[in-house]
Amino acid sequence: MSIDVLKDRLPEYARDLKLNLSSLASEQLLNPQQKAGSFIAAALAANHAPTTQAVVDAFGPEITPEALNAAKIAASLMAMNNIYYRFVHLVHATDYKTLPAKLRMTAMAKPGVDKVDFELWSLVVSAINGCGMCLEAHEEVCREHGLSAEQIQAAVRIAATVHAVARTLSAEEALTTLAKAA
Repeated sequence: MSIDVLKDRLPEYARDLKLNLSSLASEQLLNPQQKAGSFIAAALAANHAPTTQAVVDAFGPEITPEALNAAKIAASLMAMNNIYYRFVHLVHATDYKTLPAKLRMTAMAKPGVDKVDFELWSLVVSAINGCGMCLEAHEEVCREHGLSAEQIQAAVRIAATVHAVARTLSAEEALTTLAKAA
């Protein structure tokens, strides 16, 4: 499935999402690997099979197998870390902030791509999962490695749009199922 097929599946009320998908697919602020990995990590985090399939079909061929694996690592580890660090951040008891996480995340040290790309993809997933602590940490590293605010914003726009597409299509599938059951 391609991005065009994905756009065609969106209902008319989601026209803005269609337009955003088109413009983001041709985004020039990110290099091709950063853009493709951002799309893939966002789709994996959005957890909607048809969206993920369309995004991987469209952007998977544009990156190396190592980069595809790194996007998967970012989605997987951030699914865990975002929950843990969001808890640490939101709970008022300060002792949690001093306790070691004791969660294995060694793949972050050698994800198979440049650190800045992996950090960007981790930020994309953290934006979808809503972890402020992780967003701040990954945004800081992206800036330290030379990404501009506009480049980081482009990746987060990808995350926002892919997530909205997945949620919209999932809701439409649910409505179709309900209508058939009625």
